[in-house]
Amino acid sequence: MILLLSTSDTDLLSARSCGADYRLANPARLELSELSGLLDGASIVVVRILGTERTWPEGLRTVRESGAHVVVLGGEQSPDAELMALSTVPVGIATEAHTYLAHGGPENLAQLHRFLSDTLLLTGDGFEPPAEQPSWGLLPRQESAGDGPLVAILYYRAHHLSGNTAFVHTLADQVEAAGGRAMPIYCASLRSREPEMMAELEKADAMLVTVLAAGGTRPSEVGAGGDDEAWDVAELAALDIPTLQAMCLTSDRDTWLDNDEGLSPMDAGNQMAVPEFDGRLITVPFSFKELDEDGLPHYVPDPERASRVAGIALAHARLRHTAPADRRVALMLSAYPTKHSRVGNAVGLDTPASAVELLRRLRAQGYDLGPDAFPGVDPTGTDQPDGDALIHALIEAGGQDPEWLSDETLAGNPIRVPAERYREWFAELPEELREAMIEHWGQPPGELYVDGGKNGDIVLASLQAGNVVLMIQPPRGFGENPVAIYHNPDLPPSHHYLATYRWLEEEFGAHAVVHLGKHGSLEWLPGKTAGLSAACAPDAVLGNLPMIYPFLINDPGEGAQAKRRAHATIVDHLVPPMARAESYGDIAKLEQLLDEHANISAMDPAKLPAIRQQIWTLMQAAKLDHDLGLEERPHESEFDDMLLHVDGWLCEVKDAQIRDGLHILGAAPTGEARVNLVLSMLRANQMWGGTQAAVPGLRTALGLTDQAPKSDVDTIETTAHGLVAAMEDHDWAPTAVEAVCADVPADRREAVASVLRFAAEEVVPRLAGTSGEMDAVLHALEGGYIPAGPSGSPLRGLVNVLPTGRNFYTVDPKAIPSQLAWETGQSLAESLLSRYRSDHAGAESGGESEGEWPRSVGLSVWGTSAMRTSGDDAAEVLALLGVRPVWDEPRGASRGSSRSPWTNWAGRGST
Repeated sequence: MILLLSTSDTDLLSARSCGADYRLANPARLELSELSGLLDGASIVVVRILGTERTWPEGLRTVRESGAHVVVLGGEQSPDAELMALSTVPVGIATEAHTYLAHGGPENLAQLHRFLSDTLLLTGDGFEPPAEQPSWGLLPRQESAGDGPLVAILYYRAHHLSGNTAFVHTLADQVEAAGGRAMPIYCASLRSREPEMMAELEKADAMLVTVLAAGGTRPSEVGAGGDDEAWDVAELAALDIPTLQAMCLTSDRDTWLDNDEGLSPMDAGNQMAVPEFDGRLITVPFSFKELDEDGLPHYVPDPERASRVAGIALAHARLRHTAPADRRVALMLSAYPTKHSRVGNAVGLDTPASAVELLRRLRAQGYDLGPDAFPGVDPTGTDQPDGDALIHALIEAGGQDPEWLSDETLAGNPIRVPAERYREWFAELPEELREAMIEHWGQPPGELYVDGGKNGDIVLASLQAGNVVLMIQPPRGFGENPVAIYHNPDLPPSHHYLATYRWLEEEFGAHAVVHLGKHGSLEWLPGKTAGLSAACAPDAVLGNLPMIYPFLINDPGEGAQAKRRAHATIVDHLVPPMARAESYGDIAKLEQLLDEHANISAMDPAKLPAIRQQIWTLMQAAKLDHDLGLEERPHESEFDDMLLHVDGWLCEVKDAQIRDGLHILGAAPTGEARVNLVLSMLRANQMWGGTQAAVPGLRTALGLTDQAPKSDVDTIETTAHGLVAAMEDHDWAPTAVEAVCADVPADRREAVASVLRFAAEEVVPRLAGTSGEMDAVLHALEGGYIPAGPSGSPLRGLVNVLPTGRNFYTVDPKAIPSQLAWETGQSLAESLLSRYRSDHAGAESGGESEGEWPRSVGLSVWGTSAMRTSGDDAAEVLALLGVRPVWDEPRGASRGSSRSPWTNWAGRGST
C-alpha cells in the first residue's frame, strides 16, 4: 500500500479512480494527530506539497521518521530540488515520480503505483513510463441536435483527467436546455494557447470560462508606454465573442449561501478581479467545492445557478444571430431622485444628446425604430436641443414624478403589465425575496404606479418606437429622503421595479438593455456583494438580459458594482471637459478611502477595523461628520450603513457641474474644449512606461513650485494655456513644438517641449479615440467582445486610461502598496525578523537573548494576493529593504520610495 499525501486534490481524485492500492489525504486538511494512523502499514509514502519544507515541517518530520520509503515532491510542474532532497529514495526515482504526477490522470497514477512498487519493493509487476497528456481536448458527450448558438465552456485539464467534470456536464446541459449548443473544452492553461484549440474556439458564439486569467503578469504596464505584451489576450480578443466568467468557488454551497459578501477573499481575486483584466463579464457561482465520504473534494454544481450562467451567455450569443432589424433594445435612463427635472441624470454625461446620437446610429445600422422615430431623432429644426425634445416626450408619456402624476396620466400610458401576469413572475422568486417585498410593498402588484386598484395594471414610464423602447428607470421607492432610499442596502425592489425589468425580458423580448450613464439603482439593490444567489435582487430583477453600461472612466469603485452584481459590459466614457466639480482635498481622500474599503470588504476583511478608523479620523479632521450630522462614531455593526449615507452625500457633492457642460457619448473634444481638457490633464505628472512622474506636469516644467505665491500661479497658468492653445492652432503636430516653445526661457525650454511633445504624440491621439465609445456600445449590441482597459482619472496623470470605450477593470496595480498595506507590511517584516532571531538565539544564553539577524530573506509574492490585500507582500519586501513608499496623494498611488526612518534592523541582510 502506498500513502499519497498531496495538496493537489486532482492527484487524490486521479489516484482514487485509477484502481491502485492508495491511501489518500491532503496535508492542508490533515490534523497531525491523524498522520500516524495513515502511516500504519504504508511501505511507501509520496508527499507532494505546494510550498517549501516550512509549509508542513512537523508532518514531513513524522513521515521521514516512519521508516517507510519517502518521496517528497513539489506541487509545481517543474521539479523542486529542495523538496526532492528530503526524499529517502534515490533522486532518479523521485524525479520519475514527479513526472508521473506532473502529467497526471488516473493512468499515470496507476503506473506510478506500479513503478514505485517495482523499484522500491521489488514486486516485479512491471510498469509503463509516464504518458504525456494532451494539453487540450473536447469533453466526450453527445452533441445537441439543435441549431442554436454555440457556447464554448473552458475548464481545466486537471479536472478532466481526474474525472471531476460533473459541473461541466451540468453547465453544458443547461446551455442546451436554454436552446443553445455546448462545446466543453479542457485546457492546461490559457496562458499558452494551442493553435488547434483556438481554431476550434472560432466556431463559438460566446465563451464561458472557469480557467484563470489568460493575459499575463504585468497589467499596469499595458498601454502606458510600457510593454504592450505585458497582458496579452490578443488571440482570445481576436475571436470577438463575449467571454464570461463562470464561477467555480473554493467554498461549499452552504458557506456561500450564508456569506453576505458572497465570495471569499481568494475567490474574489481569482474568480472576479483578475478575470476582469481579460475583459470577461462576471456571472454568478454555479459550482461549489464539497467533501465526499472519503474526505476528498469535488465540484458539485447548482443547476439553478448553472441555468443563470447559461442563460446570460446565450443571451449574448443570440445577439450575433439576430439581424439588426429584428434586435429589440431597451434604452434605460436614470432619474435620481425621482423628479421630472432629473430624468436622464448621469454624472458627467449629456444623456439626452447621447441618447439621440445612439438612436440615430441604431437606425443607420438597420435597427427598426418604426415609421415615426422618437422625437429628436430627426432634427427638430428649432432652438430646442434635440435631446430636450426626446426627454420632454418621455415625461409627457407619464413619467414617475409623484408631484405631477395623476390618475389620468396613469390611465393614458399604453405600456403596462396586467396584475395577473405580474403575479406569475412574482411567484417564481425565491421565498425570502418574496417575503421581503411583501413586507415593504404589500401583496402584488402593490400600490405604486398601479392603474385601477389592487387588480389593476402596473404602468411603466416608457415610449416605444418599433423594436426600441425608451424607459425611465423605476424608482426604489418614496419617502422623505429619496437619496438615502436610493442607497439603502436592505430595501427590496418594489413590485413596479421588478415588473419593469421582467416586462422587458418576458413581454417586450429585449435582446439587451443599455443603461445610459453613471449610475442607476439596479446594481445597488440588496443581496450579496458579489457572487449573487437567486434571492439577490439584482439577479432576480435583471434575469438573463445583457446590460451594456456607458460609465464614467474615473469612477471604477461604483462601476465595479454593475460589473460584479449585474453582469454589465462597461463601456467607459470620457470625463466632461472642465465640467464636473472634481473631488479635491479631504473629499478626494475620503473617496479614495471608500474605494479602498470596498476592495478590502471583498478581498481582505481582516483590515476592516483599520480602514474604518482611518475613514472616521479623516471625517473628524475635516469636520465632515458635522456636515453629515453625525455626533459620534457608529458601532462596527452600523458602520456600513453610515458609509452608504456618506456615499449618497458624495454623489450629491460631486454631481455639481461647472464650466463647459457635459460629455456626449462618442464625441471627442475639439477646439477650446480640447484646449481646456488637455491643459487640465497636463497639470499632473504623467504615469508613463510604468514610471511615476515620467513626464512632468506642464506648470512644473514652467518652474512652478508648491511654495509659489498666487501671482506666480496665475502667471504660469496663463503661459501654459497659451502654449496649449498654440499647439491646438497647429493641430497638435509634433513638429510644431519647437516653434511653439520659442519664447519659453532657455532653462525651461527642453522640459516644456517634452511635455508638449508628449501631449501631441500621446494625449491628443488618445483623446481622438473617444469616438470609439459609441462604436463599442454598438459592437456590444452585436454580441462582440469589448476589450478591457484601466480606469481612473485622466486629469491625474493616468493617460493610460485613454482611449475610452473599453470595459474597464477596477483594481489599480499602480496603487500598490496602499498606505494601509504599508502598515501591515511593516508589521509582517518585524514579525518575520523577530521570529527568526528568536529561533536562532544562542544556546549559551539559554534562549533568553535574541539571536543573529538573517543574512538573506526570500519571499514568494503572488499577484492575486497583492490585489486582494492592496500589496501587503510588496510592502513587506520594501520594509525589509529599509525603504518606504512615497504616495501621490490625489491618486493614492505609490510614486517612489525613500529610506525608512526605522532602520534598527534594515540593511543588515539582503532580500
